[in-house]
Amino acid sequence: MRKSTRTAYIALAIVSVFWGTTYLAARVGVRHIHGITLAGLRQGAAGLLIILFFLIRGYKLPERIVLSKLFVIGLLMLCGSNGLLTWAMQYIPSGLGAIIAATVPIWITLFSYFLVQRTRISIQLIIGLILGFAGVAGIFYNYLSSLVNPDFQFGILLSFMACIFWALGSVLTAKWALGVHFLYGAGFQMFFSGVVMLVISTLFMGQHITLSSFDSELWESLLYLIFVGSLLSYSAYVFVLNNLPPSLASVYAYINPIVAVLLGWLLLREGLTWLMGLGSLVTLGGVYLVNNAVAKNKKLASQQ
Repeated sequence: MRKSTRTAYIALAIVSVFWGTTYLAARVGVRHIHGITLAGLRQGAAGLLIILFFLIRGYKLPERIVLSKLFVIGLLMLCGSNGLLTWAMQYIPSGLGAIIAATVPIWITLFSYFLVQRTRISIQLIIGLILGFAGVAGIFYNYLSSLVNPDFQFGILLSFMACIFWALGSVLTAKWALGVHFLYGAGFQMFFSGVVMLVISTLFMGQHITLSSFDSELWESLLYLIFVGSLLSYSAYVFVLNNLPPSLASVYAYINPIVAVLLGWLLLREGLTWLMGLGSLVTLGGVYLVNNAVAKNKKLASQQ
């Protein structure tokens, strides 16, 4: 096995495990400050560190048109997705948020069909779509009593909106040829989105950050999200995408929710029942079928 391939498998393990832990860290952080503020601090700081790293190494600033596209993608994938999902952690269990986020590949497939290239509709694809959403619906059975709570409803709405924004951003990323180093571009996306979220939380949500708000638990949550969630895990994810087949790189999406659900159960005493476990497996099975069907379609298209 080549060294780069071996390193890619290690990076995949990092992404699979540590990205799943960020739901727990976000759930802890939003006990102290608003989710949009927390996401803004996380993304802004991580983005600034990445940009400085590349500038020190002699990279030039991207052209204005590239920066504008990075700004749009950052708004969709980080403000619209990470920001809303972090906000949702104020109202719903972290494990539930992670399971809803696991449906992202399904949303990407749907948006790609209408916006980029019409994927061939197969029986496997249809079954995968049905199973994916049916699994989530089954999980909601555990939360029937909570569904009458407006805050819980709002958290669910934020989570699904986050999935849709991430899918749109992913489709645009694939559609636009940016011609910039993946991680360098991600740094600008993080920085732009972080600044926007902090402006929104300050001007429109009345959230004012003071040092007195930062107790040890909040510092631990924020630093973990910056260094482990954004810098380590995202860098590892970019490395995986460039060194392993997409079908293998997507493995993390099946492990993240399991990690998040187990940690939420163990450390935050979030509910975990056999129905939730079954629903999670059905959802992940549906996502696998969708990913596999799309991969087959791409292989057939390349052979024609």
